[in-house]
Amino acid sequence: MGILNLTPDSFYDGGKLTSETDILVQAEKMLTEGATFLDLGGYSSRPGAEFVSEEEEIQRVLPVVELLLKEFPETLISIDTFRSEVARKTVKAGAAMINDISGGSLDENMFIKIGKLQVPYIMMHMRGTPEMMMQNTNYNDLIKEVLFYFSEKIAKARSFGINDIIADPGFGFSKTTEQNFELLNALELFEVLNIPLLVGVSRKSMIHKTLNISAEKALNGTTALHAIALQKGASIVRVHDVKEAVETINLLQNLKSH
Repeated sequence: MGILNLTPDSFYDGGKLTSETDILVQAEKMLTEGATFLDLGGYSSRPGAEFVSEEEEIQRVLPVVELLLKEFPETLISIDTFRSEVARKTVKAGAAMINDISGGSLDENMFIKIGKLQVPYIMMHMRGTPEMMMQNTNYNDLIKEVLFYFSEKIAKARSFGINDIIADPGFGFSKTTEQNFELLNALELFEVLNIPLLVGVSRKSMIHKTLNISAEKALNGTTALHAIALQKGASIVRVHDVKEAVETINLLQNLKSH
């Protein structure tokens, strides 16, 4: 899953995609390199990110969905949003999937809308809001609490007729660097959920803070963690660098076939 950030303040590539040409060039690069999905986000969810109105989020994302599907009609577009109205409008415009960092917690209508839209739904684990999430990192038992969160959310989603559910443990969301590594180390335990697992660690602080480098220099560390996540059961990796991720997947698939 290739990341297309349509925000001016995302932690790694914020503000890079400012024109239709920039967006199309980056999308084509990711698709050519082997991206299965493109994940479009109009609201930065980095720690302490600024609030964006629903209207502005729609204005950022909706025209890009239309632009991409006009140029690349076969593209599977995922929308990174926690707002049900953004989900509804973008799916009506042709988006194929919703990626909700709040797992339905920040919009009580999200499960209702997704059930009606009948599109795959990625639910992530997070506590609170993007603005306040890093004040919510106290857990008695991190793995047990995250698994319990998903078991409850999956049951609720199913009750609204949502059939295709993907779980994202939420690396970097309401979790310290140490907790992120604890989560990655126990990733195979999430197989108990019996749904596909998405992992998003690309260039995140768990890599660059641990290695004492910048996000710009975190590609090698990202690739290392992608290999571990895939070996521990991840079905999808959400990435800034598609070529390197696809190479990692291909090598691991060859390893598993022998």
